[in-house]
Amino acid sequence: MGMGLAYDVGIAIASLLLFPGFVFLSALAIFSEWFIRKVGARMQNRMGPTYVGPAGILQPLMDMLKLYLVKEEKVQRYSSPTQARIGMALAIGAIVASVLLLPLSPFRLAAPYDVMVLAYLCAVWVTMGLIVACLAYPNPFTVTGTSRLITLAVIAEPAWVAAILIPTTLYTALCPQGHAVPFSVLFTSMNAWRLWLHPASFVAMALGVWSIMAATQAKAMLKPFDIPEAEQELIAGHITEFSGRLLAMYELLHDMEIAFSALLITYLFLGGPYPFPHLSAPGIAVLVAKYVGVLFALTVVHSAFGRFRIEQGFISVAKYSLIPALIGLGIAIGIYFTHV
Repeated sequence: MGMGLAYDVGIAIASLLLFPGFVFLSALAIFSEWFIRKVGARMQNRMGPTYVGPAGILQPLMDMLKLYLVKEEKVQRYSSPTQARIGMALAIGAIVASVLLLPLSPFRLAAPYDVMVLAYLCAVWVTMGLIVACLAYPNPFTVTGTSRLITLAVIAEPAWVAAILIPTTLYTALCPQGHAVPFSVLFTSMNAWRLWLHPASFVAMALGVWSIMAATQAKAMLKPFDIPEAEQELIAGHITEFSGRLLAMYELLHDMEIAFSALLITYLFLGGPYPFPHLSAPGIAVLVAKYVGVLFALTVVHSAFGRFRIEQGFISVAKYSLIPALIGLGIAIGIYFTHV
């Protein structure tokens, strides 16, 4: 019993720290940033990352290392760097913990209604951690940028939560009774591809993919939703005072949020490697192809639009994310009550 418990604890720690936890997610985040920068640059007739590593793939890593190891961290009279680091650590920790809910993890967490745990970690703690970190540096630009961040989160986070409820509700409704773990992220991810086979659920899933892609664009503050930064107006908005190690932590958090969101869409809506086995060569190839496809879609929107004004961003998230998500969720709830 003692050896079994020690083994489980060891697997849990390794999953959090190594794979698919902090180390793996950091590497995936760096790759995702490189992909977005490289593909976006090519779309705009620029070179993008070029010099460090093959095709510049290590440039984001070197940028972070330079910030963390070389650049000085700015401290002003009324700032609280410790508060900022705690906020960043909480946000990064919430994303790392969320990965354990996916089939990718050797140590998998699954329970009825665990989709609410995912919503709590990603929609609450990530946003709150970032807000706490930003407000640790009082500055007119920081305060204005943070207020824009909160305004965007008020509409983007509910849209994101409504979107992830669509596949979990459909899975709970359509999976044979006795075999379903209701509203489980893990089991929904393993059966998401089946949800596209029914006409009614196909419509709900299509609306869900559309809405979560738009919500992810807003959550990650990718163009056209880079409103809190607004360099021409606010210098760098909510991160105006960030520098050195703190800025490196912010860049890592930002890239981790993009990477995890793309990974979540790949599993929860597109089924990950399924219907192929998870560790098979075809399964790995399908998983990578779907993940890159999601990143490419985010990059196309990021490269094709200029920044919205705050009211334009708010209305756009409501129109293209929240309303489709609520319609899709309404269809999913209708299917759920039809089958229970």
